[in-house]
Amino acid sequence: MKIRPVKINTFRENVFFLRKDSEFCRAQTFSPQTKVELSYKGKTLVGLLNTVDEPFLAKGEVGLCEYAFEQFGLPAGTEVKLRHMDPVESVDLVRKKIHGEVLKPEDYKIIIKDIVENRYSKVELTAFVVACAQGPMEREEVVSLANAMVYTGDAITWNSEMVVDKHCIGGIPGNRTTMVIVPIVAAYGLLIPKTSSRSITSPAGTADTMDVLADVHLNLSKMKDIVSKENGCLGWGGAFTLAPADDIIIAVERPLSIDAQGQMVASILSKKKAAGSTHILIDIPVGKCAKVTSPVYANQLKKLFEYVAGKMGMFVDVIISDGSQPIGRGIGPVLEAIDVLKVLRNEKDAPEDLKKKSVELAGRIIEFDPGVKGGEGRKIAEEILLSGKAFEKMERIINAQGRRKMKELGPLKRDILSYKNGKIVEIKNQQMAKCAKLAGAPEDSAAGVLLLKKVGDKVKKGEPLFTIYAEQEADLGFAIEYWEQHKEMVVIE
Repeated sequence: MKIRPVKINTFRENVFFLRKDSEFCRAQTFSPQTKVELSYKGKTLVGLLNTVDEPFLAKGEVGLCEYAFEQFGLPAGTEVKLRHMDPVESVDLVRKKIHGEVLKPEDYKIIIKDIVENRYSKVELTAFVVACAQGPMEREEVVSLANAMVYTGDAITWNSEMVVDKHCIGGIPGNRTTMVIVPIVAAYGLLIPKTSSRSITSPAGTADTMDVLADVHLNLSKMKDIVSKENGCLGWGGAFTLAPADDIIIAVERPLSIDAQGQMVASILSKKKAAGSTHILIDIPVGKCAKVTSPVYANQLKKLFEYVAGKMGMFVDVIISDGSQPIGRGIGPVLEAIDVLKVLRNEKDAPEDLKKKSVELAGRIIEFDPGVKGGEGRKIAEEILLSGKAFEKMERIINAQGRRKMKELGPLKRDILSYKNGKIVEIKNQQMAKCAKLAGAPEDSAAGVLLLKKVGDKVKKGEPLFTIYAEQEADLGFAIEYWEQHKEMVVIE
């Protein structure tokens, strides 16, 4: 059959399409949701079959969704063989895990290899995710899972004994410290090739915000060239196949709201190991409305990160930070980029909380340098920021990656007014983030929320609390309606 691209976005899942009235389809008893395999001169691609009634395909064509066509990498019209996929034997190992058995390192390698090759259906993949989440994974299992995720993808090597990195567990809107930390650390002289994710459920990921200022689609050659000249970069991790099983597993975890401890640690550390990192700072924000709500759970995570990283040959420093409210003022790509630039330029109205946290974390990373004593890193980081060296470094990184002209804020806006006199005692992270998403972020990069007040501020009834920016009337309406229904997202007493 001849392959044909079909412009359907299936969110990182290989989906193939055949005409329902195709003789080939009937003869081979291909039915919807069947797992099938395409092959061409030794190259194979596994995917889920769907049948269509509309005749946009010829009877001798198999349609490939956008993601599958990109993965296969063959031109339209190429003749391929189509057959039923062989049974996936590693599903038996998943059954063992469901029954509470401890799997071996080789078991995880087999499972993850099949997942990366797209041999698992969504049901089978969900079974694996739930099996690993239903009871605490043994520490050695987390190590096995992380190593298996590294083993089944590409790996980057650097000509340096120390390669540093930073990761935040997330859940805090506007927490764009990475974009301040990278230029500070790079200006100091440490290698910090940062690959970050785009948003999945938040109003902006680091890659979304950096994309406002510079091109983040860096191939490996360009990334290495930039880092060799500037010591750092801020690229999109999706441009590389580093621990690819991670993205596939996350696509199942998110809708189920599963964020199991073992899988989280394996996910983060496998990416760092594949990226060539040797020393990593992990930021765990803790707060009533953060992803991690309990100090006890935060300390459990800290110990697990330290153990697994050590087994993988990496050093981690875990910091437990304040996650009680959004960091900075902007929530949304352009708004967050404005905050970052204000901090790097040392502007008077720069958000103090973003500056303070960024300097603290950058200082901890600088202390990875054996020549820096404990406690000295923060002072060094602050001096680099205040001297303008961090901003100069960021400008060089932006130019090297390919500068973009930043968009103006969304043309539509609405000030949200305080509903009573009093003092702000809480701003709920998840609800504020959802308000920004409803306004259009991150798809509309200039949409989002600008906080005008923070926890501890006194307000009068009718005084602006925050401003919603949007590019579409409907999105502005959705965000305003959400506020009207959830005014408890800003608690005033």
